Amino acid sequence: MAGTAKALALLCFLSALAIAHCEHFIVQGRVYCDTCRFGFETKASTYIPGAKVRVECKDRTTGQMTYSIEGITDETGTYKIPVEEDRPDEICEAILVSSPISDCKEFESGRERARILLTKDNGISNHVRFANSLGFIKDKPLPGCSELLKQYELDE
Repeated sequence: MAGTAKALALLCFLSALAIAHCEHFIVQGRVYCDTCRFGFETKASTYIPGAKVRVECKDRTTGQMTYSIEGITDETGTYKIPVEEDRPDEICEAILVSSPISDCKEFESGRERARILLTKDNGISNHVRFANSLGFIKDKPLPGCSELLKQYELDE
């Protein structure tokens, strides 16, 4: 029994050590459709399943692309893209690629990319890196958006 306890303790220690030295990350975020064309996420925004997102990293000095990988959002509009290796000297971003919704395919200005830090040397102990939401904008606003805008103006 004592040998089993020691083996279990060793296994736990090695697992913790492996996690501490883990050099992979999960970039996670959501993709939405700005159904009111307000330029930001609202309670009327919808999340887009099947949207394509790419994580790109570039050398901080030369600007040359060093890494690129694509992912697709799930039924909740959430993407989780695995990234190999620590990237301390690179600028990395989650970038919108495409939307499967025919009337919500235009990139929302300022919401088409989100910068992310992909290094273990930044004080964050979790390997998941959360990116700001990325957005497309609907061709025409939904009915009821003007009433929603009035609610936001009253909240000031």
